[in-house]
Amino acid sequence: MNRLLRKPRVAFQGERGAFSEEAALTLLGPEIELVPRKTFADLFKSLEKQLADYLLAPVENTIAGVVQPSVELLRSSSLSVLDEVEIKIEQHLIGCPGASFETIETVHSHPVALAQCSRFFANNPQLKPIVADDTAGSVAEVVRLRDPKRAAIAGRRAAELYGATVIRQSIQDQTENYTRFVLLSASRERNESFGVQALACLQEQQPKG
Repeated sequence: MNRLLRKPRVAFQGERGAFSEEAALTLLGPEIELVPRKTFADLFKSLEKQLADYLLAPVENTIAGVVQPSVELLRSSSLSVLDEVEIKIEQHLIGCPGASFETIETVHSHPVALAQCSRFFANNPQLKPIVADDTAGSVAEVVRLRDPKRAAIAGRRAAELYGATVIRQSIQDQTENYTRFVLLSASRERNESFGVQALACLQEQQPKG
């Protein structure tokens, strides 16, 4: 296909329906080709492997803080920050059709999403949090297995996309929950004022632990 006619390919970490996908569409609009990547390591290899023209990576959340795996890969790369976007994150407890709160025993999601809902788990000690690669991917797995004992934490977009049921809404610790994402490229192709705030954040934040 002629490169001039091809939609820009934007890679993001997670499955379709992930918050990163929502952030990409918010920043760039629908005229892009979305490229889901399973892990952050896969995401940051997307340009090198010519699977995408840009990638969108989360760097900071208002509850969980720095998204350390993503930021560490960004710091060790030579990629340029072109732009940034911040979206509101609402985490929901999601089960397969027919599941109820009383049937759930395990809750699967990305570690950052689980961290954003620590108060929910403290108030419901019968629920065991299980770390997974992705929020939306956890929903897809819940629907595939159709196990009423298993639930996921993700956004409403993922529930709608995979035909799952929202069992509890907005279970994150704070209502004002936002994640900042940066748009990255192998070369600086956009206005150089883009991404200034994100770059300052990356320079100021120090790794935890």
